[in-house]
Amino acid sequence: MIKNDSNSKYYIHPEGWKFAFIFFIASCLIYFILPLMAILGLFLTIFTLCFFRNPKRKNPKIPNSIISSADGKVCLIDRACPPEETGLDSNEMLRICVFMNVFNVHINRTPISGVIKNIVYKEGSFFNASLDKASEKNERSSIIISSEKGTEVVVVQIAGLIARRILSFVSKNQDLHQGERYGLIRFGSRVDIYLPKNSIVNCKVGDKVVAGESLLATLAENI
Repeated sequence: MIKNDSNSKYYIHPEGWKFAFIFFIASCLIYFILPLMAILGLFLTIFTLCFFRNPKRKNPKIPNSIISSADGKVCLIDRACPPEETGLDSNEMLRICVFMNVFNVHINRTPISGVIKNIVYKEGSFFNASLDKASEKNERSSIIISSEKGTEVVVVQIAGLIARRILSFVSKNQDLHQGERYGLIRFGSRVDIYLPKNSIVNCKVGDKVVAGESLLATLAENI
């Protein structure tokens, strides 16, 4: 787990450099033996640096707003219970799911300002993250955030077909600002956001969204 990474100014996240270094060194070592493989290694080096890019984002600062935690495409909007390990599984909530392919930025950002009440990790399978069963079966990490008004929002990072590790930069009882970086998932994945049922949806399935900027929903003014 990586701590105190939320204000990182690196354009390439530090997690990416070690993978890029491995691919680059391997390319150099095999260049005189298998030049085509060396070219592939250089391609993987560049791809890795692109995958771990860590751009700055501008928070829209809209009252009662829920902004996207991930870059990608809205793949599902429905009502569902949060993962059972959160202890909130008996309470059906509005759920908005964003699927990230390998070309999206994979740094995740908090959809709302608040305090982290709990972080729960659960091992699981690695189905394609765009499938409905991924929310229930795949490896995941759930963060429960309580806003200043006491509204609870659950953000679930879900590993995908290729993804094999979920990383968190935050800890329990930590204060978060909307749009702050809180984690990443390596190589293709999904983020589910669970909101109060009376929230107003401001997106639709198929919309392309940007973490830290795109408006997904608006909370009712009385919560």
